[in-house]
Amino acid sequence: MMSPIEESSIAPEIDLPRDGGGHVRLGDFKGQKVVLYFYPADDTSGCTLEALDFTRHLPEFEKAGAVVVGVSPDSEQSHDKFKAKHSLSIILAADVDRTVIESFGLWVEKQMYGRKFMGVERATFLIAPDGRIAKIWRNVKVKGHVDEVLSAAQALQ
Repeated sequence: MMSPIEESSIAPEIDLPRDGGGHVRLGDFKGQKVVLYFYPADDTSGCTLEALDFTRHLPEFEKAGAVVVGVSPDSEQSHDKFKAKHSLSIILAADVDRTVIESFGLWVEKQMYGRKFMGVERATFLIAPDGRIAKIWRNVKVKGHVDEVLSAAQALQ
């Protein structure tokens, strides 16, 4: 088990296939702020709401010098459909084998309707231009979350 990722630690490098082909690497965004958010599944109610909120506020994130990247265990093809269906403009990375999700400690036991199962914990990491993690939100509740992340991104130097 890796040590948990904490605020002020260096973000682990990621290199994942992304929607539309190609790869997304944290190293490609050196000198920029990165909002790296993890979500359970494309086209489910909470995940769609969160993606729509990030898309709606994308111009403000860009103005604050931040890139927004969503990560889930869905495939690039699933991401392409999800983006097309909802006109999303954020980057979506496919972590099909959950390597990055697990390296961030987000593959966790969850419970719904009394049933236990493994799944992705909804979480967001704000990464500073120097590659350090500036802020972490765990067990995210979607409503109002994107506004909170935007404020933190705008305040981050």
